[in-house]
Amino acid sequence: MDTDTARSPASDEAAGRRREQRGWYFYDWACSVYSTSVLTVFLGPYLTTVAESAADADGFVHPLGVPVRAGSFFAYAVSLSVVLAVLVMPLVGAAADRTGRKKPLLAAAAYTGAAATAGMFFLDGERYLLGGLLLVVANAAQSVAMMLYNSYLPQIALPGERDAVSSRGWAFGYAAGSLVLVANLVLYTGHDGFGVSEGMAVRICLASAGLWWGAFALVPLRRLRDRRAPAGEAALPGFRQLAATVRDMRRHPLTLAFLLAYLVYNDGIQTVITQASVYGSKELGLGQSTLIAAVLLVQVLAVAGALALGRLARRYGAKRAILGCLAAWTLTLAAGYFLPAGAPAWFFALAAGIGLVLGGSQALSRSLFSHLVPPGKEAEYFSAYEVSDRGTSWLGPLLFGLTYQLTGSYRDAIISLVGFFVLGFVLLARVPVRRAITAAGNPVPERI
Repeated sequence: MDTDTARSPASDEAAGRRREQRGWYFYDWACSVYSTSVLTVFLGPYLTTVAESAADADGFVHPLGVPVRAGSFFAYAVSLSVVLAVLVMPLVGAAADRTGRKKPLLAAAAYTGAAATAGMFFLDGERYLLGGLLLVVANAAQSVAMMLYNSYLPQIALPGERDAVSSRGWAFGYAAGSLVLVANLVLYTGHDGFGVSEGMAVRICLASAGLWWGAFALVPLRRLRDRRAPAGEAALPGFRQLAATVRDMRRHPLTLAFLLAYLVYNDGIQTVITQASVYGSKELGLGQSTLIAAVLLVQVLAVAGALALGRLARRYGAKRAILGCLAAWTLTLAAGYFLPAGAPAWFFALAAGIGLVLGGSQALSRSLFSHLVPPGKEAEYFSAYEVSDRGTSWLGPLLFGLTYQLTGSYRDAIISLVGFFVLGFVLLARVPVRRAITAAGNPVPERI
């Protein structure tokens, strides 16, 4: 045999795994622009402004006859999107596991979300209901797509690789968000020179995120591969599958304990992400250009933070690294309550603090959870995980919106989120992760 050309099955498998990993990174590259440009920067302030233009003399809009303060409409729409996602994700996840056909489902979810985002180009005047509908569809579709995407991680990365692979995926996403935000900033600040109005510039930025999402989703859809479904299993119909998923998860109480902690603290993280621009715009009186620059700073620092915390996790373990991030989140959010209005420098300092812990806390949570999922249940379990991921948490936005509706103060609304980080820290600290990994039937990494 020619030893120069012969390749062992192990080397072929490793090469195929690396190819899939490179393709997998590109879904973060594709969809993170939606999370950054749409959810974090433009849609919150813009949709709030559209709702305010449609409000009555008391500042209320009336979707389906229900009085809603215009400043709370965006937060409520985010909450409604997760209600839809909660109903859909367990069904889709179980079907993906039992049929082995994740890619067609990923494609359907990704392009539904991309189309809804591109449709935001038509959000103008007093069309706040159109904006709310497109947000609900796009955010729910993003949740379903991210659940399927995350469920590939245990299949394309060995246990010792997952922290690094997950962190690289987040870094790809934040790099894409930074790149597109630079283009957004050029268009928005120079909209007169481009011959478009400020509102048109925002609508172009919103729609371009959908086009970016759809275009780059082609890369993972070409490189990821479906796995054969376990023999003899068939998907259950409708909510029978949801009930079966819940019963199965009760057999792994330590996995559920981690998931509860994650649902709590990530609810706080995602609410800060989605509501920070509204807080900066409406409470601190900062302009859109300042908000874009601040989010750009978050993206740049989040790339470095995700990679650095990935290295720290290899030395000290993912659990300890996440706990450190949660302590930093608590201090940063508490400081945000005291930010003076009309002072961009302090807002940039807050953005820097968020950026340094944002990517790492999310990436390490994803990789740690992947160790706690029973083999063959990846999509089904990641459907529960995805309930609170990527800006689709329901309780945080609901609390934020209700606090503002009752008090009329965005400062009170932002400080109400501190409890998520404190409680999440306590719950995570109590989870014996090594025992949880063993109970799930997975090998325990040297550092976890």
